[in-house]
Amino acid sequence: MSSILVISIMVGLIILLLLVGTPVKFMRIIGQTTVKLGIGVLLLFFINVFGGAIGLHIPINFFTAVVSGFLGIFGIASLAAIHLFIIP
Repeated sequence: MSSILVISIMVGLIILLLLVGTPVKFMRIIGQTTVKLGIGVLLLFFINVFGGAIGLHIPINFFTAVVSGFLGIFGIASLAAIHLFIIP
């Protein structure tokens, strides 16, 4: 393969990626999901720290992090209600 062909293929791929922009959207979705999961874990941690005085302990695992991360305060409230009323 000649070097001109390789360079033209690389330039063509770069232009295609700039026009389509799919990796940027995908990376944005991955970044937002990671931030939401991190916030969910932090919320669960603080609920466990401050809820320990009243006997509230919500385990920190993937499911509870997803629920609290995507639903926010309502997710934390639902997990606390499940812990207090459904699981004795």
